[in-house]
Amino acid sequence: MKKLWTDGSASPNPGPGGFAVICDGKPVRLGREDNSTNIRMEGAAMRAGLLFLNGEEGEIHSDSEFWINVLTKWAPTWEKNGWKKKTGPIKNLNLVKELFELYSKSQVELIWVKGHAGIEMNELTDFWANKARENEGAPGVDVELVSTE
Repeated sequence: MKKLWTDGSASPNPGPGGFAVICDGKPVRLGREDNSTNIRMEGAAMRAGLLFLNGEEGEIHSDSEFWINVLTKWAPTWEKNGWKKKTGPIKNLNLVKELFELYSKSQVELIWVKGHAGIEMNELTDFWANKARENEGAPGVDVELVSTE
């Protein structure tokens, strides 16, 4: 079973964004968006991780409690309600729908980890997300220009 780590970054927020997916201590997916937010890049990282697993059983470790809650708690209700919530429109709805569809078809366990807490793999993933934001790839892994809108 593959264990992935995902992270996203934007600096300033909003501003240029980057994300990384790490497997076995190495970047396997890196991406960037010219004008993004931390939330969108965290979601883009989750999407890239789900696509990388391609239906295989796996774990995705993320410091984005928001996206884990979206996929495991909130999206099922939003879908039943016609992709609406009581408090107003759902932000980043296209990304939410795409991620929820990918997650629903997956065999993935989402695991929340505290960010910037000295967890080695989370720190490594954060490092590569920042490198991707700056359009710096890793050996054998180019930075993909993405759109989360």
